[in-house]
Amino acid sequence: MTSRRREPPRATAGETSAARRPLAWGPYEDLTGWLRGLAIALAVGGFLALSGAFVDRDAALGLRLAYWLPMMAIGALWGGFVVRALFPHDEITGAAAPRLWLRSLLAALAMAGPFTGLVWVANGLAFGRQIPWGGLPYLFGSVFVLALAMTALNTLVESRRQAMRRLSAVPPPPRPVRFLDRLPPRLRGAELHAIEAEDHYLRLHTSRGQDLILMRLGDAVEELEGLEGAQVHRSWWVARGAIEDVRRGDGRAVLTLKDGVEVPVSRTYARQLRAAGWY
Repeated sequence: MTSRRREPPRATAGETSAARRPLAWGPYEDLTGWLRGLAIALAVGGFLALSGAFVDRDAALGLRLAYWLPMMAIGALWGGFVVRALFPHDEITGAAAPRLWLRSLLAALAMAGPFTGLVWVANGLAFGRQIPWGGLPYLFGSVFVLALAMTALNTLVESRRQAMRRLSAVPPPPRPVRFLDRLPPRLRGAELHAIEAEDHYLRLHTSRGQDLILMRLGDAVEELEGLEGAQVHRSWWVARGAIEDVRRGDGRAVLTLKDGVEVPVSRTYARQLRAAGWY
C-alpha cells in the first residue's frame, strides 16, 4: 500500500511562456498593419490634394492628386519601415502615453530628413519650379509636421486596435456555481470539500462542517459545473482542491480530504482521474 501527498498543479513551461509573451505579430497581421497605414496615407493624400495644401493651389486637381497620392504612398512605406526598424510593434503599442509620443517624435525626425530631399525633387518635377535652397528649412519643417501627424495617427489607431484585441482576449468571468446556492444558511460561504449520497439525501462535507439536503447526486453534479472537481464513486463527488492525500493499494485508491474524511475511488472513475492527473 502506497501513499502520496497531493501537490497543487503547476503551470507547464508552455503556459508560463504564453503568460509572459506579448501579443504575437504574425506575417498576416503585419501585412494588415502595412495596408492600414497605406490606406490612411492615401486618405490624407486625397484630402491634401483637394485642399491644395503645401503645393500650387492653381494646379489642376488631377495634377495635385498625381503628386500627393504617390508621395503619401511612398511616405507610408518609408514611415512603416522606419517605425518597424526603430521600435518593435509591442514597444510602440504597449508604451505609456508620454513615451509613445516621444517615440512618434523620434520616428518622424528619422523620416523627415531623407523624405525632404525626395519632396524637393518631386516638387520641381511635378510643378515645374524648384524650391530654392533657402527654403529647405521650411520644407523640412513642413515634412516633419506631416510625418509626425501621420506617425501619431497610425500609432493611435494601432494602439486602440491592440487595446481592443487585448480586451477581447480576456476570458469572460466564470459563471456562478448554481449548486452553492443550495447550501444551508450555516454553510454559506464555506469551502465545499465533497458530496456524499445517502439514500435520497446528499451529505455536504464543507470547511464549516456537514449537513444534509434532499437531492440526487446526478442533479448535483450538473449544477457543480464551474467548480473544479469530479465524481469519483457512484456515491461521491470531490472537489480537487480539498484532497490532502492519496492512498493506493489492492488496485484501489482512497482520497483523504482536508477534514480527514476518506473517500473511495471506484474502478469506474479511476482511469479518468489518473488521466486528469489527480493521482
